[in-house]
Amino acid sequence: MDKIWLKSYPPGVPAEIDPAQYASVGELLEESFDRYRAKPAFVCMGKSITYGELDEQSRKLGAWFQSKGLAQGARIAVMMPNVLQYPVAIAAILRAGYTVVNVNPLYTPRELEHQLRDSGAEAIILLENFATTLQAVVRNTSVKHVIVASMGDLMGAKGLIVNFVVRRIKKMVPAWSLPGHVKFNDAVAQGERQAFKAPQLKPSDIAFLQYTGGTTGVAKGATLTHHNIVANVLQSAAWHEPAHALHPEVEQVINVVALPLYHVFALTVCGFLTLRTGGLGLLIPNPRDIAGMIKQLKDYPINTFPAVNTLYNAMLNHPDFSKLDVSKLMVANGGGMAVQEAVAKRWYAATRAPIVEGYGLSETSPCVTCNPVTATEYSGTIGVPLPSTEVSIRDDEGNELPLGQAGEICIRGPQVMAGYWNRPDETAKVMTADGFFKSGDIGVMDERGYVKIVDRKKDMILVSGFNVYPNEIEDVVAKHPGVFEVAAVGVPDQHSGEAVKLFIVKKDPALTDTDVFAFCKEQLTGYKRPKLIEFRSELPKSNVGKILRRELRDGAR
Repeated sequence: MDKIWLKSYPPGVPAEIDPAQYASVGELLEESFDRYRAKPAFVCMGKSITYGELDEQSRKLGAWFQSKGLAQGARIAVMMPNVLQYPVAIAAILRAGYTVVNVNPLYTPRELEHQLRDSGAEAIILLENFATTLQAVVRNTSVKHVIVASMGDLMGAKGLIVNFVVRRIKKMVPAWSLPGHVKFNDAVAQGERQAFKAPQLKPSDIAFLQYTGGTTGVAKGATLTHHNIVANVLQSAAWHEPAHALHPEVEQVINVVALPLYHVFALTVCGFLTLRTGGLGLLIPNPRDIAGMIKQLKDYPINTFPAVNTLYNAMLNHPDFSKLDVSKLMVANGGGMAVQEAVAKRWYAATRAPIVEGYGLSETSPCVTCNPVTATEYSGTIGVPLPSTEVSIRDDEGNELPLGQAGEICIRGPQVMAGYWNRPDETAKVMTADGFFKSGDIGVMDERGYVKIVDRKKDMILVSGFNVYPNEIEDVVAKHPGVFEVAAVGVPDQHSGEAVKLFIVKKDPALTDTDVFAFCKEQLTGYKRPKLIEFRSELPKSNVGKILRRELRDGAR
């Protein structure tokens, strides 16, 4: 198929990007460190770190790892929320020639052990709040070097107060013991006395093992090379350029980093894209605390705000939302899950900046498609393929389907992973002979090149032989003024094979299932209407706020 989507590109966005200009992510970072040396790079709880300081501290920490005799390519795990140590750690590991293994700090010991063993990680940097999890499993892993950070490490005198509050008042640090561990600040100080040796890295060297959320069973490590990450950062930067052009008065882009950096969407669009463009990232350690987040953001004129639908929704429903300065907001990137029309419209009414929905996966570093940043209204699509990216909609036999027909979204481009770590069998299942990655998502492309997701293959509900897509049902029900959050799943039904069940969190306490049934009768054709409704106080979510339909479905069977 011709790249029909190119005609939908905003002026100034190139059809192709050139990742070959950088051999590694480290090279790309070092260019920014030199160019923006005196500017603040990240701020957390009122304390900032400049590009120059990020350069120096990551170099020292990288030298410390090298002094321990870790071979080039060794895996180093990072298990922290969004604190100042995170960008230092990531830059240190990549610049020193190692591979980052991002770990969700909320993992249970079982999940952590799987990831450390599967990756073969030899070192880990983690926040003390989660040290007890590591303590439970470290003896079963290959980890030899443990660096323990505390919230206040890089905050100077203020850090003493922060650590006292975190440990003694909020009691957020369970007792732990990890013999032989090194404190974060000590490792940086010791590294200063070591010589840093810049490694010779190739674009094909592995930058990240990014574990997929395990929605297909056991979590697998997507092998993301330096080439993959550089490409996706350049693709994302090119895509954002028209928004910057519309706001020439903004001298430094201020980006909200509320999504956890261990998630690939945040890593690229919040972390690396901020550094690439000389921006300032506002690090939010706990995005579930909406009031606390707004308090941290209200002193800054926000320019970009990547988030997921549930976070935008929670912000809009918080009484303090009006305290934020969104007068210079250029773009809000929606990803991770479908953006609902009701939320997108409310957000635009409140901020005059669109939620620009995009799409990606851990396996694609992650960004694949996005709506133009110049959009002003909700499109209900995930946009068009990014520069240097091809999307092909295919049937189960691998044949490309005509425009307007639903099939599996398949992706080819420089951001597509090298494969699953040590899983050639799993890699073979998802890669086509002509180099496309099979996403497992069902989509349709229109004549403008816009792609609409109709659902994940396995989330589809089959009612009396008709395909029912949960996204559509959820989008409709979310428009009811009494609904705060909703998830739709398929449950066994003796008459129709499967039936639609809704799980709803109320916005209006007076809402009843009768109200919802009546609303759906107006909005949905017979076979799509829910048969069952269950009200919950909350819905299960992943670390990024994505509603976990599978948990609801498994519990409902």
